[in-house]
Amino acid sequence: MTAIKFSALGQAVVLATLLSFPLQAQEPQATAPRDLFVTAGKSLVMDIAGGIQRVSVANPALAEALVVTPREVLVNGLLPGETSLILWQQGGNRLIFDLNVRGSTTALEAVRREMATELPGQEVSITVEQGNVFLRGTVKDLTSAARATSIAGTLGKTVNLLNVNVPPTDGQILLKVKFANVDRAASTELGANLVSTGAGNTFGRVTTGQFSAPTLNVDSTGTSTFTLSDALNIFLFRPDLNLAATIRALQTKRILDILAEPNVLAIDGKSASFLAGGEFPFPTVQGGSNAGAVTIQWREFGIRITFLPTITPRGTIRLQVTPEVSALDFANGLTFQGTTIPALSTRRVQTEIELETGQSFAIGGLLDNRVTDNWSKVPGLGDIPFLGKLFQSKARTKSNTELLVVVTPELVRPVPAGQPVPDITMPLEFMDWGAKEMPRTPGMSATGTAPARPPKESIPVEELIRSLQPAPASAAPAFAPSSSTPNPPPAQPSSTPPASPAPAPPRSAAPGAAS
Repeated sequence: MTAIKFSALGQAVVLATLLSFPLQAQEPQATAPRDLFVTAGKSLVMDIAGGIQRVSVANPALAEALVVTPREVLVNGLLPGETSLILWQQGGNRLIFDLNVRGSTTALEAVRREMATELPGQEVSITVEQGNVFLRGTVKDLTSAARATSIAGTLGKTVNLLNVNVPPTDGQILLKVKFANVDRAASTELGANLVSTGAGNTFGRVTTGQFSAPTLNVDSTGTSTFTLSDALNIFLFRPDLNLAATIRALQTKRILDILAEPNVLAIDGKSASFLAGGEFPFPTVQGGSNAGAVTIQWREFGIRITFLPTITPRGTIRLQVTPEVSALDFANGLTFQGTTIPALSTRRVQTEIELETGQSFAIGGLLDNRVTDNWSKVPGLGDIPFLGKLFQSKARTKSNTELLVVVTPELVRPVPAGQPVPDITMPLEFMDWGAKEMPRTPGMSATGTAPARPPKESIPVEELIRSLQPAPASAAPAFAPSSSTPNPPPAQPSSTPPASPAPAPPRSAAPGAAS
């Protein structure tokens, strides 16, 4: 509340003036409230007849009233809003005003001009009430809505009541990946093991240890026998000479060709995965409170591709792609409690590239040549010229691996209704009798045409943002790296490790794509 204070001399003059007139009883008079307008940041001078005794403003935060002279009041607008202004005149009369402080139209008009410049052709209106800025109208996309909110925020707290036009269908990207892998290997093995069953009254054997040698047994009567754990590929025995020999002389060649071309379709900004292969089980011994319990873990293998496409403002396609080819490798596996657990031979590429539709990139290439030479001999005997070859063994392996990974993204659209869809050629014909078409929901010829346009031309911003948010993840992902199926733990754990469970057959995830 603002009050008027007079000096001591002024009070004496007023008192003397009042005493010079006869005292008359007067009742204070109040007028009906009148409207008074002032702009925030500006001032207004009021001329009051009859003199001013004091003034009061209900909300000093919105406006202030200052008595300049006994007949003039200066009203300053501070913030937009409504309040009351009361003036007490000399003699007891009161003047009541409904003071309306309006916002500055200069800033509002500047924001409206900026809005029309940045969002041409879009209907956006701005109103300011009680210090809040209300945005109404329809914009074409979320970017325009965010820009309008930022511009209006310069006036104060913004309430976004905009609608957004229903966006068109997102672009869809088809990613074609080509795996080409050629794996060649050739090996040569040569070695010999000699066994004497009594030649020269001598029992024994000579071996380099590289290949399994026969086991010689001599009983108490002097009779000798030998056991072949590996006859290799050549076995010689002269009973009259009591001399035997096992010889390994092998040449092997191996070639493996893999050509896989998986295709995956995804929406712009959404990830997609594809797996053609299966899962193989392997036992795992648990620790802690379930020490000794055995669980079955499942590990995926096959042809997999995971990618995240994004259409850039330049019209190109940015890809985060991870193609992978894996296969069971029993040669490098292990045996645990009688169960053969294969290893995994994996080729994987993880990269990020940018292409135009239809362009291709060779994102991975490999040329691997290896030569492995293992040579063993019996010291001394293996150094004898010519005859020393009988006391030597040799194994040589050569391998060659070529790998190429090519990716090609394309912007695609759905196959129009009524057009033929892609199909594969079946090598054998099916039965002539039976249904010619698959059971399905009747088409539009029976149900009527579907609406070609969305139910609404525009929707609130919040509704569009909610519809674009990804769906919550399911409890079990489509391609989990591994899953566990525990066996019930024994009631009383014993010190003897439990027997390993029989291996389960591999589970197929999708039809294989390797040849």
